Amino acid sequence: MVGILTKTTPDWDSPFTQEEREFLALTRKICRQEIIPARAELDETGAFPDRILKKFREVDLFAAMFEADYGGLGLHPLMPLAILELMAHDCLGVATTFGASTVLAALPVKTGGTEAQKQKYLPRLASGESLGALAVTEPGAGSDVLNLATTAVKRGDQYVLNGVKQWITNAGQADIYCIFAATGQKGNLSCFVVEKDTPGLSFGKLENKLGIRCSPTRQLFLEEVVVPADNLVGLKPNRGLLHLLQTLNRSRVSVAALAVGLATGAYHEAVKYTRQREQFGQKIIHFQALQHILADMLVKIEAARHLTYRAGLLAANDHAQASTYSAMAKYYASEMAMQVATDALQLHGGYGFSKEYPVEKMFRDAKILAIYEGTNQMLKNQIGDYIVRTATQIE
Repeated sequence: MVGILTKTTPDWDSPFTQEEREFLALTRKICRQEIIPARAELDETGAFPDRILKKFREVDLFAAMFEADYGGLGLHPLMPLAILELMAHDCLGVATTFGASTVLAALPVKTGGTEAQKQKYLPRLASGESLGALAVTEPGAGSDVLNLATTAVKRGDQYVLNGVKQWITNAGQADIYCIFAATGQKGNLSCFVVEKDTPGLSFGKLENKLGIRCSPTRQLFLEEVVVPADNLVGLKPNRGLLHLLQTLNRSRVSVAALAVGLATGAYHEAVKYTRQREQFGQKIIHFQALQHILADMLVKIEAARHLTYRAGLLAANDHAQASTYSAMAKYYASEMAMQVATDALQLHGGYGFSKEYPVEKMFRDAKILAIYEGTNQMLKNQIGDYIVRTATQIE
């Protein structure tokens, strides 16, 4: 739909204003200048990309992800997807950390918070001065969110939280945590905003991951963590499942955008390499067998991009089918990204298996896209449920 990366889609198909397209061009320039020189070292060391995020703050990339009422730039609702796509083109790790703060941590407050809560927390995330994190998954409950073991018990005008969260992006680095906990009977969930310096909140070791290594992942421990009742998102208990579903409807589209960005980056690396590599007296890009691989890559990327931005529009308008389309976009785009990264590595031959070229990192990074924010198996279950519900409408 946007075509800013592959340059195959004409400008008339863009939903953005000239100023917004110029902002995307600036985003692409900043990402190339700041991410590409640092990404190999960040991947090797697992260091947090502080300097890159600081630059993002300076050019208002954090603000570009938020509405004007809450300290943002108030851009087109699809602009966040395009920004994430551009970041993931150069490094999925950096883009994941950025998106976990500006999308994942912000959405429970955006979709379920009171106006006072929005005014309190969203401007901090929009400025980039505070980072955010979402905490749902636990050691014994990933996809099965109704069986969360973390509890929140009301005592007077406060809630006391106890439990352990697992695989939390930005844990330890974030300042603001949206934490989901059980409140009452099984299936009754609520979301709480917890500040990093709250007594009883602590973090586990940094996970040594296969990919997205500069995006920190840790356990989160809650031991008698006391928060004011005002920190209950929406101020009404047992509405956490609704808040989580509303969050995932939009955040999964963001994952799809990340997948499109990574895949486009891998495709570009494959095209560059095949234009340079010579065998049997000619550049290998002229071999028909390799052209067919590149053709498949490009078609899959463009198909995923269009599905992603359609899902984004449905989510932005709270359409009845937003949940299904976000699941379809995340499922298809993440599977596509893994395949495109695999093909890009294959086209590099032996060099693709070394760290000399970035496709090796892209290949490792791509796998997480099919796992976080809902495994693809769970998403296919959701899509299957939609098919069953609507089967009688097919004549």
